[in-house]
Amino acid sequence: MTLAFSTLGCAGDPLETVLDLAKANDCSGLELRAADEEFTHIGLTPVERRTLRSRIEDAGLEILAVDSYVHLCGVEEQPLTEHLELAHDLGARGVRVFMRDDPKDDDAPADSPTPGELRAMDRVQQASTEVSVLLETHDTHSSGRSLAGFCGLLDREVPSHNARVIWDAAHTRRTGETPAESLELLRPWLEFVQIKDHDSGQDFKPVRIGAGDYPIGDLLRALDGTDYQLSLEWERKWHAELPPLAEALPATRAWIAR
Repeated sequence: MTLAFSTLGCAGDPLETVLDLAKANDCSGLELRAADEEFTHIGLTPVERRTLRSRIEDAGLEILAVDSYVHLCGVEEQPLTEHLELAHDLGARGVRVFMRDDPKDDDAPADSPTPGELRAMDRVQQASTEVSVLLETHDTHSSGRSLAGFCGLLDREVPSHNARVIWDAAHTRRTGETPAESLELLRPWLEFVQIKDHDSGQDFKPVRIGAGDYPIGDLLRALDGTDYQLSLEWERKWHAELPPLAEALPATRAWIAR
């Protein structure tokens, strides 16, 4: 399997550093964190977008996703269109979004969509289909079951949609699903798989690769025979105690090889 990584693991570093990391670790793709303080953001000019795309393509890398912080279920207006335009201009597969819904009303039928999910469905329906809306297993939709339920709703109500799934394998484990169970649930919409190690005894805190108990062997066995790309989502931006990507990437390759 080929390996990609998210620039969340080297937040604030310039493009040159990211390209050097990718080359040194034989990586094939990137997730580009989109934020005002990063080299990827919706305020880039057309010239800056063309230059960024060219440099990444010239390095032989694919952009798996522009990692936005759009909350698809949010009541307030969300900058989804702007991020989709950025992803299109950069030649990315799509835009990573979070669902981030409000808690479900206890009186609502278990199989009925929430108001937030209806808002999310409307946003997907209105989105351009030139690049994908990439729904990550995260927050209120961390389980494969919950995100598959929403994707099934999209299939029924918006059959022309271009939404896909980023499977954050650590988040689905937190919900009690095995890798095989999550894969079976998400397979119809799955785009690629995010990996990291964590410690379930410390509330699933991200830890140094190999120091936790994420069942990477179970994940790889579940993925055997598929060609889904693996992407290291190294959360050093939020967990400064983690080692830099220059250490985490080769450690990840060794972790997978074991």
